[in-house]
Amino acid sequence: MNPLQHIEELGRNARTASRVLARASTRAKNDALHAIAEAIHNDRDALQVANVKDLAEGQTNGLDSAFLDRLTLNDKTITALMDGLAQVAALPDPIGEITDLRPQPSGIRVGRMRVPLGVIGIIYEARPNVTIDAAALCLKSGNATILRGGREAIHSNTALAQCISAGLIAVGLPAHGVQVVQTTDRAAVGALITSPQWVDVIVPRGGKSLIERITREARVPVIKHLDGICHVYVDAAADLDMAVQIAVNAKTQRYAPCNTMETLLVAREIASTFLARIGPLYLEKGVELRGCEESRAIFQKIGITAIAATEEDWRTEYLAPILSIRVVADVDTAMDHIRTYGSSHTDSIVTNHHPRAMRFLREVDSASVMVNASTRFADGFEYGLGAEIGISTDRLHARGPVGLEGLTSQKWVVLGNGEIRT
Repeated sequence: MNPLQHIEELGRNARTASRVLARASTRAKNDALHAIAEAIHNDRDALQVANVKDLAEGQTNGLDSAFLDRLTLNDKTITALMDGLAQVAALPDPIGEITDLRPQPSGIRVGRMRVPLGVIGIIYEARPNVTIDAAALCLKSGNATILRGGREAIHSNTALAQCISAGLIAVGLPAHGVQVVQTTDRAAVGALITSPQWVDVIVPRGGKSLIERITREARVPVIKHLDGICHVYVDAAADLDMAVQIAVNAKTQRYAPCNTMETLLVAREIASTFLARIGPLYLEKGVELRGCEESRAIFQKIGITAIAATEEDWRTEYLAPILSIRVVADVDTAMDHIRTYGSSHTDSIVTNHHPRAMRFLREVDSASVMVNASTRFADGFEYGLGAEIGISTDRLHARGPVGLEGLTSQKWVVLGNGEIRT
């Protein structure tokens, strides 16, 4: 298969399908989502057979257990795919909504209408669930999509693509509304991200190297998700019981997600008391502590050995049971640290001092900024979006968890009654 010709064929088909999906009714889109879920249910055995092929190849290629776990489609994960489709179908349809309609002195009324982006290319690694999540969100928001999953999931993604096509055809929508790239050749990625004639937006989901490559080479606008170097700052005015609970959850509830805390900042005024309480809890959970000189001295007094943090530690997204800890003078020093080392993803302050909390909200320039809450809440489902296609650290268009609205744009609409400009 010639990857360049393959992408051109997918692009032509997607562009044609996008015009049909843009005008599709809410009912038609919801019916398609339910029909896809039914196709998945009917083809459950075939999906698992295809997935076994991917798992066998993954084991042969030495993939680790965590990777294989993300790759697995079993009864539980297949049911979750179906539930996710139903949840997206239940969400309000943003397309066609007119907002801010205001009369002008000339007599015209001016507002904005929400519209699809067009054709969305999504490039992701070996998580078959992303195939369904992405297809569902793009379909509900009236977009056609071209999905390029990791080579490790090619059999699973191909089988899921057949379910998606069956669901679209069953309700009279174009099967090419959702297409999966059928080649694992890396040249297909290059062709996809340099085809603005076919693709309107690229959404990469994956590791740092993948996103850096796409950002560097793309000729299509990218909604990118860079590192999740997330911070929790425990202020001098914090409720320490609350702070302990938040700081433990933000780091240890799960280690791999991008919204997991990687650096804990603690106000000097309460550092000795707070670190003495939380240090043993991290050790119980097997978290390796890397601290500044001041935090290491506090830990040493209670018999805990922390590794000396390096400059690189403050810039690292560990995605592992490793935590950097720094004692800071106050909220200004904490915000300076976040500006210097953060990735504009998610940062939280724990404090009962309202003016300080409001300063943190205004001055920390991240996609999600929180007061007295775990960074683990930075998630489309937790934000009431139903689902997400990723978490954007960009400052334009979509920012933070990207749900249905993030996959749309707005155009100006003018309603008149024969007015002319004089």
